[in-house]
Amino acid sequence: MTDAKASTIARCKASRLYDPIKEHGLRAFIFHPKYDISFYGIEKCHPFDSGKWGRVCKQLMDRGYLDEGCILRPMEATKDDLLVVHTKCYLYTLKWSIVLVGILEVPLIMFFPACLVDRKVLSRFRLQTGGTVLASRVALELGAAVNIGGGFHHCSASRGGGFCPYADITLSLKFLFINKLVSKAMIIDLDAHQGNGHETDFMNNDDVYILDMYNSGIYPYDLRSRKAIRKNVRLGFFVEDEEYLNLLKDALVEAKSEFLPDIVVYNAGTDCLVGDSLGCLSVTAEGIIKRDELVFQAFRRASPPVPVVMVTSGGYQSNNAKVIADSLANLIDKASVPFIPPYETLRYAEWSIVCASRIAPVRLLDPLFTHCDLPADKSLFIGDTVPRKAMKGLCNAFRNNISSFVVSRSLLLTVHSV
Repeated sequence: MTDAKASTIARCKASRLYDPIKEHGLRAFIFHPKYDISFYGIEKCHPFDSGKWGRVCKQLMDRGYLDEGCILRPMEATKDDLLVVHTKCYLYTLKWSIVLVGILEVPLIMFFPACLVDRKVLSRFRLQTGGTVLASRVALELGAAVNIGGGFHHCSASRGGGFCPYADITLSLKFLFINKLVSKAMIIDLDAHQGNGHETDFMNNDDVYILDMYNSGIYPYDLRSRKAIRKNVRLGFFVEDEEYLNLLKDALVEAKSEFLPDIVVYNAGTDCLVGDSLGCLSVTAEGIIKRDELVFQAFRRASPPVPVVMVTSGGYQSNNAKVIADSLANLIDKASVPFIPPYETLRYAEWSIVCASRIAPVRLLDPLFTHCDLPADKSLFIGDTVPRKAMKGLCNAFRNNISSFVVSRSLLLTVHSV
């Protein structure tokens, strides 16, 4: 083993990016209020909506889909964390404002000291990068997780661009590979732009399968990195729902037949939304909701199910936040983002099952009470725990009828190992 490889492994093992799981338990949604970028109004000079992440979370909370108890706050990726993927030379160049102008595409940044840009802008990207790393680990336990941020798919180990200063997708997979948590991974990139960053990083890597569906007539025009794409779906301008969704269905079927991953990283950019002047596609909000559902169903309902981690990536319109929130709400309603691990995980461990309802009391369905030997008129409140002696029956209930666990989206059962 070379010194460089040993150093990379040591950095990964010493990282604290997974620590929020130990401290706060498993939660399917990753978000931090500091994701949003505010830099004296200069952020408005870029078409990217740098406040959409907070609005997505707020909309889901206002509509009762999320509360603070459902959200896991990530840690900011440190320099040592970033060096697991990035070169020292690249990280050093981020100290120069002129370099940041090229990456963040905001010329006014050159008039500000790089240390200020780092504190007000880059730190937000590092926090979201930590969120993607954390979400990938959570997904392995819960079956799915969403980082309401991240998806910086134009950044590679040695080069940033396209408002992407850190390679969060590459970093999240490197952490999983180094910790021997997965051996094969799939990246599904449905942002309107080609994901040339992670494609550059995983060039000639047989353990990573990339499906990229993008408008080939727009940035980044990276012909070299396209060689890393195993399922290459090139779109023309202004493709609409029917054609887009049919192409996606076919691509998902073919990808699954060619490669069986241990995890899927889904880059769910919404710049394919109709009216986006940079994505130049014509997919409606309903089409995006259906798109996300197709990806989750393809892998969460597979046999065996494959964990999916979703990042939100690009989108350059004021209504992107609502579209993302609507799609996540649909995934929650369809149980595509589960809050409990699969039956096989339950069967081989001791668990306490905790009711985490926003509307208390909530009556559970009778089958669950039958299996758990609880009285039929029992109502569970927030914080109530099903007795551990009922675990065997509870596992059987989960195996036979998942609806036994969920009355509606107002009731979530979260599982914590003890």
